[in-house]
Formats: sequence, structure tokens, C-alpha cells
Amino acid sequence: MKKAEIRQLSRRERQIMDILFSRGRASASEIHQAMADAPSYSAVRATLRILEEKGQVRHQEENLRYMYMPTVAREKASRSALDHLLETFFDGSPEQAVVALLDASASKLSSEELDRIAGLIENARKEGR
Repeated sequence: MKKAEIRQLSRRERQIMDILFSRGRASASEIHQAMADAPSYSAVRATLRILEEKGQVRHQEENLRYMYMPTVAREKASRSALDHLLETFFDGSPEQAVVALLDASASKLSSEELDRIAGLIENARKEGR
């Protein structure tokens, strides 16, 4: 599966993938019920077919219904989406993204979280040398 395929998901496709990642597997009906502001059941089924065509999900027939499951690991999908976010909004710059995150949430971070972030930055410095 190509990296470009993972990140080119619509909002509804990402919403369905989130449900499948959290549950591991689900029927179209279960996905429909789990969706906030859900479209029609037919739209969910159509989106699942699209996700299958994109290679994001597969299905197995169980008890006369299709059970859908992701074909890509959540970590791989997350990494690809993050790369796309960096390219789209931050000119590919992790620094700009971190600055934006800290500006938006600095007051919400605990001392422990800030220490963890500082430790990750220090480790990245050491590994980069």
C-alpha cells in the first residue's frame, strides 16, 4: 500500500477508520451506529466499499453479514497522516508544528508532560549527532 493512499482519506473515511481502529472489526450497521452525525446507512456502506478499493479495509462474511477490519496498522496510518499534516500546514517543518502545538496548549500541559517533551527533545538531539 502506498503512503499517498493512506493519507488521502475524506473526513467520513477517517471517521470510519477511527471506529475500526478502536474496535478492531465491525459491521456496517455497528459503524453507522457509532458515528457522530452519521450519514445514511447506504452512505456508510458506499464509503466502506471505497475504503476497500483504496486497500484500507477488508471484509469477512460472518453470519450473513460483512465484518470490516483495517488492513493497515494504526501507527502507520497515523504516521502518514502526520506527514501529510506537516507538509500541508507547516511546510514540512516539525519545528513549526511543535511551536503551534505549544502555543495552542501550553497552559494545558502539566509539568510532567513538559518534562517528558523536554526529554524527547534531548533524546532527539543525542540521536541526531
